[in-house]
Amino acid sequence: MCVIWGIPYLMIRVAVREVSPATLVFVRALIAAAILVPIAAARSELRPVLTRWRPVLVFALIEMAIPWVALASAERRVSSSLAALLIAAVPFTAVAIAALTGGERVDGSRLVGLVVGLGGVAAIVGLDAGSTSAFGLAEMAVVVIGYATGPWLLSRYLEDLPSFGVIAVSLAITAAAVAPIAAFELPSSMPSTHVIASILGLALVCTALAFVLFFELIAEVGPVRSTVITYVNPAVAALLGVVVLNEQFTAGMAVGFVLVLTGSALATGVVRQRVAVEA
Repeated sequence: MCVIWGIPYLMIRVAVREVSPATLVFVRALIAAAILVPIAAARSELRPVLTRWRPVLVFALIEMAIPWVALASAERRVSSSLAALLIAAVPFTAVAIAALTGGERVDGSRLVGLVVGLGGVAAIVGLDAGSTSAFGLAEMAVVVIGYATGPWLLSRYLEDLPSFGVIAVSLAITAAAVAPIAAFELPSSMPSTHVIASILGLALVCTALAFVLFFELIAEVGPVRSTVITYVNPAVAALLGVVVLNEQFTAGMAVGFVLVLTGSALATGVVRQRVAVEA
């Protein structure tokens, strides 16, 4: 899972060189939905989800449609390495959202985690501000907030629904939502082999297969231990960006990434949870 969800940033960076963000998201969601919706139907997980289509629609827009388009657009302006490292801010951002909505109690350790995490983001962005697109960073902020808000929506309004069915329907909604935009942004010529391979990889491996494996992972080790991937896949993405795309990895990114991971671990209580398990 760490590898599978670490490589999308590389594939997105390659794909948006020749196709628009909306077109990329449409094809990715459509192919993944075509695979996962029949599986969800076979597991009898579609009917209960469709009866609650309004909150599922909001979840799909907040967790998939808007962040995916924003991420693809951002990667036209910032490196895939930088995008991935900023995504590491999602865990402590989710804690902040939960705290603001009364869903989490922020004790001293979590407050320190939030401050350290914000300091990490400031280091990633601030130490290289002169060479970074402000608009691209704003788009990444949309991505981080969307990714952090999605699980909150899921736990508050959709917790009683089958998760696999929610994901399958959300992918179909995402494809339908961006289809009108993608229809006006089709490439004027056939994309290159590298781009087609990247899009297929995103849809088949990083979306369809990834969600199947992720739910198996949760069943195997539980939801808490499964979140460990959040702390590893940005590093995988950054490494691929540097090695494959020859992107620059700066001192600010290195220092900031360590601070973001530390802040996320403190804010989400990962350290305390691991101690409790080992005890």
